[in-house]
Amino acid sequence: MEWLYSIFFFLYGITFGSFFNVVGIRVPLKESVVSPPSHCTTCDRNLTPVDLVPVFSYVFLRGKCRGCKEKISALYPTMELITGVLFVCAYLHFGFQWELVVALLFISMLVILTVSDLKYMLIPNKILLPFGIAIFILRFISPLTPWWDSLLGAAVGFGLLLLIAIVSNGGMGGGDIKLFFVIGLVLGTMQTLVTLFLASLIGAIVGLIFLKKTKQGRKTPVPFGPSIAVAALIAYFYGEQLVSWYTGLLN
Repeated sequence: MEWLYSIFFFLYGITFGSFFNVVGIRVPLKESVVSPPSHCTTCDRNLTPVDLVPVFSYVFLRGKCRGCKEKISALYPTMELITGVLFVCAYLHFGFQWELVVALLFISMLVILTVSDLKYMLIPNKILLPFGIAIFILRFISPLTPWWDSLLGAAVGFGLLLLIAIVSNGGMGGGDIKLFFVIGLVLGTMQTLVTLFLASLIGAIVGLIFLKKTKQGRKTPVPFGPSIAVAALIAYFYGEQLVSWYTGLLN
């Protein structure tokens, strides 16, 4: 039965992942997520159901618009597939309990913010706020142990990122600071610190690869949101094991 539920969560995930692409691209531009309908940004042709099957349409159409044959960004199927896989991971990790709802909301928020940050280097408040409120409420239904750890984690995440922004004279964006507040609500204090460490490591590696490939200067801005998202998910699912492994090395 588990495999059947896994298939369900995968299909559920790639379907929502398609919608998350729309949200992540339109919300920063202050556009409606329902109007106008999905269309090709090159030839302006409205997309039909054949064009909108998550992941599979991209494969069948060979990554090109059915009308003008312009290439479609690989970002769309990639984020759909990632969302589907992460939804399955959340189900397998938590099963049918309240924490699964927290996990699905958390994943959804991070996917949307990743799309937005990759496209515009922006983490919109209009996305952070509703997810933050929903997760805050859910933390009373599915609390961490101890229950106040989510509040402390939120304060620590927000405070540390704010301090980094002040010390670096604006080197950290306001969206990243507020994102860490929500991450703290989900993960608690220790895993928020793990997230910060991993995000810094991942961000440094990604930044070096990006600068080497583009041959641009060190001051070239690189989106940090995706690195935070990857780090937060690693900490969420495997943070305790990482901390245990690290402390074991010290003993």
